[in-house]
Amino acid sequence: MAELNTGDGGGKKGGKVRSKKSNAKVDLTAMVDLAFLLITFFMLTTTLSKPQSMNLGLPDKDPDVESADIKVDENRTMTVMLGDNNKMVFYMGLLATPIAGPKEITFGKDGLRKEILERKKSVLAYTGNKDKGMIVIIKPSKKSSYKNVIDILDEMAISDVPTYTIVNDFSAEELKLLEGKQE
Repeated sequence: MAELNTGDGGGKKGGKVRSKKSNAKVDLTAMVDLAFLLITFFMLTTTLSKPQSMNLGLPDKDPDVESADIKVDENRTMTVMLGDNNKMVFYMGLLATPIAGPKEITFGKDGLRKEILERKKSVLAYTGNKDKGMIVIIKPSKKSSYKNVIDILDEMAISDVPTYTIVNDFSAEELKLLEGKQE
């Protein structure tokens, strides 16, 4: 049992005879039980913060199955290249014959999101079919930051882009464009 002893001060004081006072004993068992009950109650009823994760669908890698490249209409594709220091360059279509761009843009609602929404409208007008939406190719360079990749994936989710992919192969022209050496 848990109890609180108050003690009598110990030792003799002077030569006077005094009546002996009994120690006050407080039984703390009920309070300890209540504390443990409260602790267990709050532990069981509290929800801890859940980890946040982003859905990312990746294709199956089966070395036995030969996969053929799929031809995609360049009027529906937008390529976004990520460089160092938050640099981002996009172009629509093929780099040799771009429909729009190449142009350097910024992250956020006035930069990339605005451009994606405008391009989605033009692709919808071009195809006339909601099922054949815009395709975004994301190309992070080795110098780009992980934060920038996550930011652009967030923009894909916010802008409701139906099809996007992350690719890490750059042509020589794209590397020159990303590094700012375009003539």
